[in-house]
Amino acid sequence: MTVEDIHDVHGFKGSEGYVADIEGASRDNLKTAKDGHTVLIPQPSDSSLDTLNWSQTRKHVILIIISLASFLPDYGSATGAVTLLPQAAQWKISPDTVNHSQVGNVFMLGAGGVVAVVLSAWAGRLPVLFYFLIFSTATAAWCAAATTFESFMAARILNGFFSTVAQGGGLMFIFDMFFFHERARKINIWAAFIILSPYMGPLLTAFVITTKKWPIAFWVFFTMNALVLVLTVLFVRETYYDRSIAPADQPPKGTRLAQLIGLSQYRSRHLRNSLPQACMRTIRVLIKPTVLLSVVYYCLTFAWVVGINTTLAIFLTPLYNFGPKQIGFFYFTPIVAAILGEVCGHWLHDGIAKRYIKKNNGHFEPEVRLRTIWLSTPFMIAGLVGLGFALEDAYHYMLTSLFWGLYVFGIMITTVALVAYNLDSYPEASGEVSALINFARTTGGFIISYFQVTWAQSTGTKVSFGTQAGICVGAFVIIVALQLCGKNLRAKSGGLNFSTA
Repeated sequence: MTVEDIHDVHGFKGSEGYVADIEGASRDNLKTAKDGHTVLIPQPSDSSLDTLNWSQTRKHVILIIISLASFLPDYGSATGAVTLLPQAAQWKISPDTVNHSQVGNVFMLGAGGVVAVVLSAWAGRLPVLFYFLIFSTATAAWCAAATTFESFMAARILNGFFSTVAQGGGLMFIFDMFFFHERARKINIWAAFIILSPYMGPLLTAFVITTKKWPIAFWVFFTMNALVLVLTVLFVRETYYDRSIAPADQPPKGTRLAQLIGLSQYRSRHLRNSLPQACMRTIRVLIKPTVLLSVVYYCLTFAWVVGINTTLAIFLTPLYNFGPKQIGFFYFTPIVAAILGEVCGHWLHDGIAKRYIKKNNGHFEPEVRLRTIWLSTPFMIAGLVGLGFALEDAYHYMLTSLFWGLYVFGIMITTVALVAYNLDSYPEASGEVSALINFARTTGGFIISYFQVTWAQSTGTKVSFGTQAGICVGAFVIIVALQLCGKNLRAKSGGLNFSTA
């Protein structure tokens, strides 16, 4: 790769990978990190409008707010799963009927993310985040205030659609603000909030409904939405900056209010994607072989997270005579596992990347990101197999908890590796990559929720969870194929060549 190639929009040239580390005279006029040899990718401009030039404080405040917004959808979804029984009693319908609202909510978590990313490519990041959070907050209040099941179900479906805005599109903000060598750690933080959220929901809600009526749990969810909305209004700024436009020709950012409501972005709309172009971006990304294979892999491995989370109480209650409070305590395990996964991943992903770069004279290829999945997959398999045996043979609940934690730890490491790989492969499609992987996650969970309990009851948990582990083993073949053929697949399928980044 030549110096001119490094100066392109992303520092990425076709299938060749990145020049991430450079020494001595070969640095030419390249900007590097404080260490003097880590190449800044992409190369920042000298403009104060360039989001890469923002202070670390501002960047990390926005990252935390985006991560908090990403926490909301699965937290709210899991809150609904725990309140099924009191709702069924209040409305005099079966828990299975009430669960229809849960299924609709889960599906919309994926669909809403795709729509949010399309709109962000057309109207800018901040206005879409702002308006979606307004509707998410309003529908959360509607869930809490609903007096009939029909009203509650409508609120749940709409809340799923709007609350997923940062979960589906959070990667755009990370790409906009952080350099290549920083992104894996930032994705790790963002993903940790997503993985934690479906466990924090049941934990807190289980304690709430032991002493309070179920709407209180949704008023708590409303308060969380409102807090994130306020933080967004106060601190988040438009992060999109088109590096294909010279600094002197960049459109003015406008006032904070103009950015928030989308007025500034509307005035410069001719410089971004048209709405048809924005819609086609997602399709063009999905048909890239490496992205499509990644989506299939994630659907096959993350589906069991949702399936276990939404049905585990059904297994635990008769097996261990657990009540809501005991089930709430049980959710501490996946929370600890996700945190451990975040901590380990913080060093693991960067460590493997740096080692490869050092051994290959400063050169880096996206497929290197997938190496960590070799380490995380055994945890996922052991967790699923162990959980199946524990539930069927009535192991001590601490062992059951341990196996669940192993699986969650593995999926946390896997998530970051897969997201980072696809972002490195197609950096200009950060939003589309984020939305598609999120859609794969929710689609798998949406499907498995329909038959997880029936499957386990008909075959036993050893067979059902063992089969799930087998599917994870089979899906791992996709990772091997991507490591062996991913570079050639990217080369043959060509670049995305979007009209704007």
